[in-house]
Amino acid sequence: MKEIETKLYPLMPLRDIVIFPHMVAPLVVGRTRSIEALEDAMEKRTEIFLVTQKDSKVDDPTEKEINTVGTLAVVMQLLRLPDGTIKALVEGKQRAKIVSFVASTAFSQVEVQELPETEETSGQILAYDRELRKIFAEFCETTKKLPKEVVKSVNNIEKSSKLVDVICAHLPLKTEEKQAILECDSLALRMEKVMEFIQREIEVSELERDINEKVKKRMGKIQRNYYLGEKARVIQREMGQNEDGLDEIAELEETVKKKDLPAVARDKAVKELKKLRSMPPMSAETTVVRNYIDCIVSLPWKKKTKTAIDINKAEVILNEDHYGLEKPKERILEYLAVQAQVKKIRGPILCLVGPPGVGKTSICKSIARAMGRKFVRLSLGGVRDEAEIRGHRRTYIGAMPGKIIQSMQKAEVANPVFCLDEVDKMSTDFRGDPSSALLEVLDPEQNNTFNDHYLDLDYDLSEVFFITTANNLHGIPVPLQDRMEIIRLNGYTEGEKQKIAEGYLIPKQLEANGFKPGDIQITDGGILELIRRYTREAGVRSLERNLASLCRKIARDRLKKKLKDKHYRITAQSVLKYLGTPVYRFGLAEERDEIGLTTGLAWTEVGGELLQIEATLMPGTGKLTITGKLGDVMQESAQAALSYVRSRALRLGLETDFYQKLDIHIHVPEGAIPKDGPSAGITIATTLVSALLKAPVRHEIAMTGEITLRGRILPIGGLTEKLLAAKRGNITHVLIPKDNERNLADVPANIRKSLVIECMEHVDDVLERAIVLKEGETLFKDLPVPVVYGEIALPVDNSHH
Repeated sequence: MKEIETKLYPLMPLRDIVIFPHMVAPLVVGRTRSIEALEDAMEKRTEIFLVTQKDSKVDDPTEKEINTVGTLAVVMQLLRLPDGTIKALVEGKQRAKIVSFVASTAFSQVEVQELPETEETSGQILAYDRELRKIFAEFCETTKKLPKEVVKSVNNIEKSSKLVDVICAHLPLKTEEKQAILECDSLALRMEKVMEFIQREIEVSELERDINEKVKKRMGKIQRNYYLGEKARVIQREMGQNEDGLDEIAELEETVKKKDLPAVARDKAVKELKKLRSMPPMSAETTVVRNYIDCIVSLPWKKKTKTAIDINKAEVILNEDHYGLEKPKERILEYLAVQAQVKKIRGPILCLVGPPGVGKTSICKSIARAMGRKFVRLSLGGVRDEAEIRGHRRTYIGAMPGKIIQSMQKAEVANPVFCLDEVDKMSTDFRGDPSSALLEVLDPEQNNTFNDHYLDLDYDLSEVFFITTANNLHGIPVPLQDRMEIIRLNGYTEGEKQKIAEGYLIPKQLEANGFKPGDIQITDGGILELIRRYTREAGVRSLERNLASLCRKIARDRLKKKLKDKHYRITAQSVLKYLGTPVYRFGLAEERDEIGLTTGLAWTEVGGELLQIEATLMPGTGKLTITGKLGDVMQESAQAALSYVRSRALRLGLETDFYQKLDIHIHVPEGAIPKDGPSAGITIATTLVSALLKAPVRHEIAMTGEITLRGRILPIGGLTEKLLAAKRGNITHVLIPKDNERNLADVPANIRKSLVIECMEHVDDVLERAIVLKEGETLFKDLPVPVVYGEIALPVDNSHH
């Protein structure tokens, strides 16, 4: 095995510089050991081994912190500087590799092995040589950083190994990259690496040049625009025009830039801005375009309120704001609990249905407060134009976005609680159907791309929490009902009204009328007097008005008598003194049993009502007269009731042709109020039987139910409201259809307990329960069924079972 030839040389570590063979470089040397090594090499006229240290920050590098491959160099010149450092001029001669370190005190010495250059003349080297020269010339042309003399001297080099070393010395490469080239044994590999680095430097240089050109061009354009803008302002000033037009456009541009818009909306706004710039300021179209851009910019596209639903806090808020309404509150809290879990609102839109004054709109505000969201309300009462919802197209003069988009602008966030009030009060005419336009808004599957005619861009409404309110469901089209979850808010009971008055209404009215808490004390009897004899409603609006009226009268009395510090205690008698004659008679039930007069129960938009139905018989020819402003359904119920009574004539002890000798008049008092619905069927039948038999009806009983010709009783709606009305009207017994027994669970427990509620399946049972007979009398006589019934009996059709 051939022995490796090594020689001993002084070592000088270098920072941030790599010396290549054939490279002349000045070095400023400050470290003592390095100075000693230089001086030793100078004295002995020997070469010095220059090698780059791995970390330039280390002052005294160890063996491991020095690269192994470096360059043997000749010290050409030494110059001592005043600060003690030495400036040395060195020339690289030969690549070499450290074999071992030799211990020395003054300076480091190393045994190195020279790495001689083998001059290859293969086809690959020749090709690399030509390519390297060509690429270096291109680099010099692109960067313009090297003098032409360098390019010439490089071109005159014949040896490929020297060519690589000289080019490396002139390239702006990192120390690690230069060291990697120096450490390559193969000349071909070194040439390849150098060409790679040069190619990279050319690309970087071209990029820099492009960037500089663009910046220069942009700066030139900005200066040009500024100059032209100034010129335009001067011209406008000379012509007596103001500069607001241009400033406004610039302001709009700035706003569009700052606003966080979806890509489609941004493109549309930029396009419209370009159009606006080219328009004369006084043109009518300019205003239209400017308003349109304002509309895009003022909409909350991505801005949202951060919401965290806390169920316990939400429950506290709902109870603070509203007394009672347990079922609706429970349903709302369930809904909020689901929203807290799924984070994204998807699914049914809530619809609160109930009589006026029960707190539908205010419960919407409470939901917004519980969710920590902004609240926005839109009243749909009387809206009859589809464009009110969807907006007008921009082709029309004075076009505006629809109410939905306008409300979103007002809300300023993309996820408010949106209350659509009085959704049942919309009407339809030749202008279109607004309720159909609402279908898209209230459909969770479609409303993420709601398209307003004016905006003409898809707007996302899926983050909005929609709640609608209505007094009844009849006015809401079925497809719209299908998209909503109905939550019913029934009227308040007497006890609930009393609590609401004490806890909410009285303090509110005292403050509104300038009284301190405690100035007016209204007793329980006083509040009950107000509720019973001055109001008749499902909600509490009328009660609040009466309390306000009471406060005003006391305020006047106080000032008139100059008793500013007087405290008032209002009892039932005081209410009569201040508010005058009661408006309503409490205990609407009749005070004694009457013939041909029955108390029924009706449902109205303002809650339940007691309905007195009277019948009078007169000699005549069988004519049936029905009065009291009744609807078609109610008139048909009266005819069905009469047919039932006729079918029971013999069993009731009446002549079969009794109706031919009598005229029957059925009347429902309060004739000015329209009444309709089938639920008065059993009440009319009871009234007719009472009149025909001249037997009174129990005055403490009220009833409700639809009648069939066979005497069956069918279920009715609005049971809770009807029972509330019965309780209000001092009724003690209520007869309801058997099929409505399941609805009793929804009725407040205190109402169920305060009434005797009986469920009836057949009108015969109702008559036996309601009609007062003399002792020993029976209502129905046991008679055989007449032959005529057998003859006209209808065949049973089993094909549909």
